[in-house]
Amino acid sequence: MAKHKKTFVDFDKPYETNLIGFRGVIYFGVGLFLLVVVTFGLMLFLQNVMEEQAIEVKDQKSPMAMNEQERLPPEPRLQAAPGFGVDSSPGRVNLELKAPQSEYRELQEQWEKILKDGQTDPKTGTVISLPIEEAKRKLLEENPKANSSADGQKMVKDSRSMVSSSSAGRIASDVRR
Repeated sequence: MAKHKKTFVDFDKPYETNLIGFRGVIYFGVGLFLLVVVTFGLMLFLQNVMEEQAIEVKDQKSPMAMNEQERLPPEPRLQAAPGFGVDSSPGRVNLELKAPQSEYRELQEQWEKILKDGQTDPKTGTVISLPIEEAKRKLLEENPKANSSADGQKMVKDSRSMVSSSSAGRIASDVRR
């Protein structure tokens, strides 16, 4: 019988021969295992390096970081009272469990009281603001000549008159009460 050339198919055998050797599978498995081990080692090294850099960066403050004033929302802020309360002359008014409008109402009451009664400086006790009518009365009490003299009478009359838009620049003016 003539010897055939070695080919992939051997016609003398009734089955297909396995051309992949066991040695190649072993080499591939060992190579794959070594590749996984080396990759794991490199990733562990990289993680350690990055953690060290993160610790160094954590201690430094970023130049782009905003300060407390810059973190606030732009004006007008809807809640003027920090921490759900309003500071007033008797003390702090707690508004935590009250309606959202309670801050406005409390501030409105304080402002009305200041407009009605005036305001004094807590350190010196001097009067900072007075209602207009009371300020006029007090001025006339302190300076009685201003009320009795002709110049004083003219000044009082001028303070009560206002030039209206209907006067068209004429001297005629409306008198306020």
